[in-house]
Amino acid sequence: MMRTRPLKVALLGCGVVGSEVARIMATHADDLAARIGAPVELAGVAVRRPSKVREGIDPALITTDATALVKRGDIDVVIEVIGGIEPARTLITTAFEHGAGVVSANKALLAEDGSALHAAAARHGRDLYYEAAVAGAIPLVRPLRESLAGDKVNRVLGIVNGTTNFILDKMDTSGAGYSEALDEATALGYAEADPTADVEGFDAAAKAAILAGIAFHTRVKIGEVHREGITEVTAADIASARRMGCTVKLLAICERAADGRSVTARVHPAMIPLSHPLASVREAYNAVFVEAEAAGQLMFYGPGAGGSPTASAVLGDLVAVCRNIIGATTGPGESAYTRLPVSPMGDVVTRYHISLDVADKPGVLAQVATVFAEQDVSIDTVRQQVRQDGSGEASLVVVTHRAPDAALSGTVEALRKLDTVRGVASIMRVEGE
Repeated sequence: MMRTRPLKVALLGCGVVGSEVARIMATHADDLAARIGAPVELAGVAVRRPSKVREGIDPALITTDATALVKRGDIDVVIEVIGGIEPARTLITTAFEHGAGVVSANKALLAEDGSALHAAAARHGRDLYYEAAVAGAIPLVRPLRESLAGDKVNRVLGIVNGTTNFILDKMDTSGAGYSEALDEATALGYAEADPTADVEGFDAAAKAAILAGIAFHTRVKIGEVHREGITEVTAADIASARRMGCTVKLLAICERAADGRSVTARVHPAMIPLSHPLASVREAYNAVFVEAEAAGQLMFYGPGAGGSPTASAVLGDLVAVCRNIIGATTGPGESAYTRLPVSPMGDVVTRYHISLDVADKPGVLAQVATVFAEQDVSIDTVRQQVRQDGSGEASLVVVTHRAPDAALSGTVEALRKLDTVRGVASIMRVEGE
């Protein structure tokens, strides 16, 4: 039997995502009520600019006082889509204190202070759901913390930022340079006016921290995630990858160490073979590859951003939280029992693709090989091509076997000191093999 008293929802933020959440709540009200077992009612919308016209939203619901809204004693669920650290953190904890469950899309806050938010939710017996914080419409958080709760996840490898994937895809398919591809992404609305969070890897690093924490049942903060962006990726890097049968992607990689005693979390561009499932992820799409002990290899694919996809994830969480309220229960909270340390990047075992500009004369290859041997880094393949421009130089491309990242970094520094090495044209890790 359906409960007649509606569950009241406070919406914090009414931008691209928030306005879409409000629209779906109105247009799908009957379906949502049937799925939840009670009607849901939008009881207030907190915004910064109240004068802006918001189609489909009763102006009487608009307020600039978000604190007063979440302190109302009749609010059952607070949806937070304003982003940033403050005032979001204070508003969420205030919501818990006043008896409301919370649905958030705030990846930056969860990556920075997720454990404290989980503790606040547990202390007040409330839910904290955040499917929309990681990969838009792609169901990923819930499968990791619920569907795979009985399994052991060893690796999560994914493309979790649509802007950077669009840029790298355009560089690969059209031969465009980074700046040209970024301009196209901006014109199409895939990149913000200030794209720093995306192209420098901050957005992906926050998502990696959240994913690693859930997958490995430990606490990982964004400051513990190694981060590199795509601003230094060149058309030459893309061409080199193509010659190797690879493509370049910005990857978020979370791994459990072979001995099970630590984890790593990193974000950086990498070459992956065209045969890998992630290589075919095009344009602004996201995909995450999960490797679990019993389930094997799983791949989650779909739109990772945008108003409608993100709102879909928010509404899915809203349904779950409302069902829990009706059932007088809560969903899964933080699982951090393993307390595994996060290893620094230098300890991570990786492969490198290194492109060198060298003097075209006998003995150069031997000198380069000696440097690798002294750093205890094994070479997989070498390709040398003499330039036909009369410069007396050649291009030397070395692909290594797997070795600690610190050893590979030391190798690059030693190579720079050779008189016969004119410059290091590019350095990129190789993944997916």
